[in-house]
Amino acid sequence: MSAPAPSPLAIVEAEHLPRQEEVLTEAALAFVAELHRRFTPRRDELLARRSERRAEIARTSTLDFLPETAAIRADDSWKVAPAPAALNDRRVEITGPTDRKMTINALNSGAKVWLADFEDASAPTWENVVLGQRNLIDAYERKIDFTDPNSGKTYALRPNEELATVVMRPRGWHLDERHLQFEGRPVPGALVDFGLYFFHNAQRLIDLGKGPYFYLPKTESYLEARLWNDIFVFAQDYTGIPQGTVRATVLIETITAAYEMEEILYELRDHAAGLNAGRWDYLFSIVKNFRDGGEKFVLPDRNAVTMTAPFMRAYTELLVRTCHKRGAHAIGGMAAFIPSRRDAEVNKVAFEKVKADKDREAADGFDGSWVAHPDLVPIALASFDAVLGEKPNQKDRLREDVSVAAGDLIAIDSLDAKPTYEGLRNAVQVGIRYIEAWLRGLGAVAIFNLMEDAATAEISRSQIWQWINAGVVFENGELATPELARKVATQELAAIRAEIGEEAFASGKWQQAHDLLLHVSLDADYADFLTLPAYEQLTG
Repeated sequence: MSAPAPSPLAIVEAEHLPRQEEVLTEAALAFVAELHRRFTPRRDELLARRSERRAEIARTSTLDFLPETAAIRADDSWKVAPAPAALNDRRVEITGPTDRKMTINALNSGAKVWLADFEDASAPTWENVVLGQRNLIDAYERKIDFTDPNSGKTYALRPNEELATVVMRPRGWHLDERHLQFEGRPVPGALVDFGLYFFHNAQRLIDLGKGPYFYLPKTESYLEARLWNDIFVFAQDYTGIPQGTVRATVLIETITAAYEMEEILYELRDHAAGLNAGRWDYLFSIVKNFRDGGEKFVLPDRNAVTMTAPFMRAYTELLVRTCHKRGAHAIGGMAAFIPSRRDAEVNKVAFEKVKADKDREAADGFDGSWVAHPDLVPIALASFDAVLGEKPNQKDRLREDVSVAAGDLIAIDSLDAKPTYEGLRNAVQVGIRYIEAWLRGLGAVAIFNLMEDAATAEISRSQIWQWINAGVVFENGELATPELARKVATQELAAIRAEIGEEAFASGKWQQAHDLLLHVSLDADYADFLTLPAYEQLTG
């Protein structure tokens, strides 16, 4: 590879960070600039297409499998590329941001895979974007350690063969990186995250017997998967590594993508590693797309929508069948519980729920699943060990018994549960607490013994919006109105102030979080993503 010309990218309004020059090298920035030049115009077209499709759903209140891609679904001959050895056994995956302590703990956790997250579990401050990349480079070079300034405890990596395989998640297509610009225009955050990570680490990972592996978030169509595939082809050619070295697992966390799972795998077939079934972003996507659809699309409290709800079961079973038919891994959802250091009974009840959830996923044919905390790794591992034994996965279980009709995926009214006043209060509580932390640069936040990320805030504000606009009457007789939401938010803000004290309240961003939650929950013009107006308020 010849020496690159000076990068045309400008670093804008960003504080200088320790060792940032190791990440923001001239060669790495030139690569990101080339990604931007070649692929951002298509990104823009695909974002416009999202809006057009949303308008069509508003008009019809339905979705169906695509007639124009029927031949791909009917062709039983194609499969995705075989999994590389480092991604063949994915029975437990831990998720989390790429700060220094988490990097060490996740790699050491005993999980097979670590989802190193630059997306929903990471508020995109410049520090998190750049130093997160640096932490991963240091980890691969075994130059990483961490000493907790409060406890004095030191963290260091275990031997390489005991470390989790990293699958990195860049930001979604909708988010820009304002600190890196080309001719005054921000570069898409997805290209910044992917580009810096791939450029610095692809060869390092190959040398370690692994490779550059990615989770692709917020995908809404097979055309978006095609764009990623073209980026992978270009990146491998640019750096001179073999085609097919990159592997991508796509999060099926939008309702439109659920109707295009086979097509998404087909577009990525030389680079595809699997699909993942999430919950909060998937529900958020249902609200976003069917918000004009009337009462039959009104979701109950988020905690009432478990993966056993009929429409969620249709989605997960279709995902397993689709993946295994095409030779791909099917990865299950998140166990978000954070163990309590003070309440053994809380832990006992929660661990039983986690076990039941992971037992169900393993029995349904999933090849692995997510946890948010190292203490949950052994629980999930036991559930999958019981089904898999010594096998690395169960892709041979084709689930040909599964038959899902188009209407099954959006049969929201098949769930026998209703919105409650307590559900409104919880949405406000969690929304304020999460957004406040996000505005301080924290993307993964423990709230009420659960690890929450941006998807939690999205479903929380979406439910408030939906219930008000649908005229929901709660079980206590109160009508969901903007005035009620404001009253509850005022009460919850006062409760937080009393709980943490005046000094902590004043030093936080509580009022700002309260105001932002109400803005995106009450505005008649529903914001596509909470993180877009929130990013305008994020400092750093």
